[in-house]
Amino acid sequence: MEPKRELTSVDLAALAGELGAYEGAGVDKAYLYEDGLLRLKLRHYERGRVEVLIDVGDTKHVRVADADNVPPAPERPPNFAMMLRNRLAGAELAGVEQFEFDRIMQFHFEREDDSTTVVAELFGDGNVAVLDGTGDVVDCLDTVRLKSRTVAPGAQYEFPDARFNPLSVDYDGFAARMHQSDTDVVRTLATQFNFGGLWGEELCTRAGVEKTQAIADTDEDDVRLLYETVGDLATALKSGDLDPRVYHEREDGEKGPRVDVTPVPMEEHADLYPEPFDRFTAALDDYFTNFEADHADQGQESTGRNRPDFEAQIEKQKRIIQQQQGAIEDFEDQAEAEREKAEALYAHYDLVDDVLSTVRAAREEGRAWEAIEERFAEGAEQGIAAAEAVRSLDGSEGTVTMDVGEHTVTLVVADGVEKNADRLYTEAKRIEDKKEGAEQAIAETRAELEAVEQRREEWEAGDADEADAEEESDEETEDVDWLGRASIPVRSDEQWYERFRWFHTSDGFLVIGGRDAEDNEAIVKKYLDRGDLFFHAQAHGGPATVLKATGPSEPADEDIEIPDRSKREAAQFAVSYSSVWKDGKFAGDVYMVGPDQVSKTPESGEYLEKGGFAIRGDRTYFEDTPVGVAVGITCEPETRVIGGPADPIVDRAETAIEVEPGKFAQNDIAKRLYREFRDRFADDSFVRKVASPDRIQEFLPPGGSRMVE
Repeated sequence: MEPKRELTSVDLAALAGELGAYEGAGVDKAYLYEDGLLRLKLRHYERGRVEVLIDVGDTKHVRVADADNVPPAPERPPNFAMMLRNRLAGAELAGVEQFEFDRIMQFHFEREDDSTTVVAELFGDGNVAVLDGTGDVVDCLDTVRLKSRTVAPGAQYEFPDARFNPLSVDYDGFAARMHQSDTDVVRTLATQFNFGGLWGEELCTRAGVEKTQAIADTDEDDVRLLYETVGDLATALKSGDLDPRVYHEREDGEKGPRVDVTPVPMEEHADLYPEPFDRFTAALDDYFTNFEADHADQGQESTGRNRPDFEAQIEKQKRIIQQQQGAIEDFEDQAEAEREKAEALYAHYDLVDDVLSTVRAAREEGRAWEAIEERFAEGAEQGIAAAEAVRSLDGSEGTVTMDVGEHTVTLVVADGVEKNADRLYTEAKRIEDKKEGAEQAIAETRAELEAVEQRREEWEAGDADEADAEEESDEETEDVDWLGRASIPVRSDEQWYERFRWFHTSDGFLVIGGRDAEDNEAIVKKYLDRGDLFFHAQAHGGPATVLKATGPSEPADEDIEIPDRSKREAAQFAVSYSSVWKDGKFAGDVYMVGPDQVSKTPESGEYLEKGGFAIRGDRTYFEDTPVGVAVGITCEPETRVIGGPADPIVDRAETAIEVEPGKFAQNDIAKRLYREFRDRFADDSFVRKVASPDRIQEFLPPGGSRMVE
């Protein structure tokens, strides 16, 4: 039989109960591996070290792993893991639950100042989303934008539509759902009751009901037997009365490869070799730890080479197109709604003008916004049409929200009907422009889909050796001419550090710097950890610059050696974005200290302004550090603008432009760089999407600049 690769809803219901035993465990660290494996290292006051593995890659599952079965930690944590460590530092596991009867697990963590929920989606392509206390997405492995739901940083997390839960339904609801089906019993349990094929068969066997029996031929006794069988399963899962098994194929009377793991014995597996376990988590650990070794030969072609999973790639591109089409439909609906609002203003011109004029006149008489709102409420009670249309007033924004025809519209009081209508038409046009961008993205995705389909055809019809070489070239050695490519797909993820100035050194270390006093405060208070290095230009006015040794709030037992090259690049970053550049100078001094030397507490008699800090002890100086910045565009693995010291930027970017102090203001030089980039790429629409003048300007130092010839 085919080996189990993903946990079922029944598995997760059993697992949620067992994981409750680890509540109160404190979080040590979080790790993320390249294959979609998230590792949460916890410590429980009774159980000691607890390793929770959440796999949303090829084998979608959750398990508590023995220390010997945990993969070695990645050398450098990716940004997602760094964010998670920061949010979970000092937190405790408060609860684990399954969402309804779906393949979604929620891990709730609490600490004094905040709460965090890690949502593991163990279906489809798999995903992990990290939510704050309000349910907003802090970050996620994959952004999802479907018409039915959105999972994206900054947005409220949306669960899929809840699946029918057969473990909690009463008999009447169970019987009604059975009788609504027009197929046989086993298919009804598998699809209408969300048990899946194996459990559908298992429940029929346990109840003694013929699997292929049509629902039309199923009497109330059979329905009652099935309901009671499901009820027995639900009771066992909820009470933790489990008897886990790992099932092996039988080979010559001996146990062979593992093919299934279940929380209770399965009558449908009578022909397999059962291996009992005390806990379901232990059974899962055994099964998935040995999964790769047990099935290493699966998926091989008779030629001995691995066939690329073209079908998965094609399905992925189709899903992306579906998401993009959903976005286009949303844009169309939004644009049409804005136009309808504008047209409604003209259709009810006198009513809208009456309300706006009344509010303006009252304000000119010196009446408070609250008093005006009260007068409208009184008028509504008297049946005055204009007053009845008013919903609320906002004095801080100078707006009134009112019902106009079938729409609720927020209007600027200081503007007349025409200006408010023009604003709505302009918003509709802005949304339509976004629709054009989405249509371009669909064209690019369709091109990617066609390319995958073409590669599949070549693989299936062509010479195997040639296909092997072609795939290897595509994945490892091909030097893509991005500048000459007619269409470049846009792909990027938002990162926590993008609110600051930032770059990655030639050695891969993250450097962040403040854009203003508020940023400097945040960097010193929240992101300066032990093991990091702090840099600042000797000149007044410059970013608080931190070279991150590890992720935010990572424990201090890491002894990471930072190369001198990275230190020099961080120093150049600090001086380039300081007043040295603004003053038109080409070099300046920079000092470096450890995090324990930076304090927000002034000495007696001293005063520290916002964004300022006190430095204690000896400093290491980088004298006459030359200023210098490059701005570039990357095309793989992400498409984005990057900027900072020239050496690491030029190495990482597909193309880059160096700048030095000069006469052109920030916005002017940003436009010049944008035009230059646009000329360098054959796909100028790509430059417009990823490297607009506004985005380029974010990486330019304050003051005048010019391009280096």
